[in-house]
Amino acid sequence: MSALPTTGREWHLVARPQGWPTPADFALREAPVTEPGEGQVLVRNIHFSVDPYMRGRMSTAKSYVEPFELDKPMQGGAVGEVIASNAEGFQVGDHVLHFLGWREYATVNAKSAVQVDPEAAPLSTYLGVLGMPGLTAYAGLLRVADFKEGDAVFVSGAAGAVGGQVGQIAKLKGASRVIGSAGSDEKVKVLLEEYGFDAAFNYKNGPVKDQLKEAAPDGIDVYFDNVGGDHLEAAIAALNLHGRIAVCGMISQYNATEPTPAPRNLAQIIAKRFRMEGLLVGDHYDLQPKFVEEVSAWVRSGELKYRETFVEGIENGVEAFLGLLRGENTGKMVVSLPA
Repeated sequence: MSALPTTGREWHLVARPQGWPTPADFALREAPVTEPGEGQVLVRNIHFSVDPYMRGRMSTAKSYVEPFELDKPMQGGAVGEVIASNAEGFQVGDHVLHFLGWREYATVNAKSAVQVDPEAAPLSTYLGVLGMPGLTAYAGLLRVADFKEGDAVFVSGAAGAVGGQVGQIAKLKGASRVIGSAGSDEKVKVLLEEYGFDAAFNYKNGPVKDQLKEAAPDGIDVYFDNVGGDHLEAAIAALNLHGRIAVCGMISQYNATEPTPAPRNLAQIIAKRFRMEGLLVGDHYDLQPKFVEEVSAWVRSGELKYRETFVEGIENGVEAFLGLLRGENTGKMVVSLPA
């Protein structure tokens, strides 16, 4: 067995971003790598995830999850190879999914690591289509939005890791119409030609309300919200009686320095009797076995397509995150660490 590394690089948050994060808010630092203690494994990370929710963890605003600590390594989903084990059931060479991303090496408590099979699916998919974003899409559409066969569904941020899956699951489950919004003509093309959406539009090409009305002349029954702002207002205008809104994210507001206005047409909730509910994937892990079984079968059969955007090298981790906030990814944004 080769000698274990003595140091590895990791990204630290060094300042709380005001508005849009900048590279100066982060530092890539060398840190000692220690042998695993009782019940632990040492993992060489192969891929780690950058996700929109991480922007919230960079501030001290009260939220559903603790903020990142300053001058400590940040966290997030990662998959890697066990290179040393002091835990029963884990051997050197096993591959695991865990939550200590943003670093080259991680000493992980075995009880918080999940073994994954690189033969069953590419390792990166456990961070995306078969991971947390996938379960978010599945639970948000089918449980929170209470999707029913025949519903017309609108998804914002539809070319992202969650949105693309929401639209495809809706189609596979019998939606009458699936509409998506995205931030470029190229992404719109992916939605229509690859993901099988019935209609899609570039929200930068005109008012969202007008484009949605044209794409959904008969209205919508479900809105899966990743964006908030003008998208949420447009969706409320298009909702049919007893429509449902699952609020997964509001990326349009994450970097705002002033309070953002609520939808100006929220009073329609009375006449339309629609339901609006926030979505946190952590509330729905009981669906995990059913989700993996159903979605992995769709992936294997080719019925469910997915995209990944890879950024190579830990030194480019922050740039990958900033690119995600700017919408430079199609599908899941993943940072890959060459061996």
